[in-house]
Amino acid sequence: MSEKTFTEKVVDSIKRIPRGKVATYGLVAMMAGNRHGARQVVRILHTQTGKHDLPWHRVINSKGTISLTGEGYRIQRQMLAQEGVEFDSSDKVDFERFLWIP
Repeated sequence: MSEKTFTEKVVDSIKRIPRGKVATYGLVAMMAGNRHGARQVVRILHTQTGKHDLPWHRVINSKGTISLTGEGYRIQRQMLAQEGVEFDSSDKVDFERFLWIP
């Protein structure tokens, strides 16, 4: 049996993020074995979310904010809020409360 690819590890990591928690692109990359792979995580989310039904909305940037703009931003923020993730007045997520540490 061969070792999983980086993409497979990213998909597995994203699937593990619990409801009501968030992870950063960099954290997901680190869990998958490449601490410099945050941009690859973005690409994997873009190409694999539909195929694997990933909870894409639970992945945000290292500043604690949503990277998407426009309609994508609105949808992601709404989905996180429905899971109980709260945003402060600067639209940041409090990592002490909501960051998932496996």
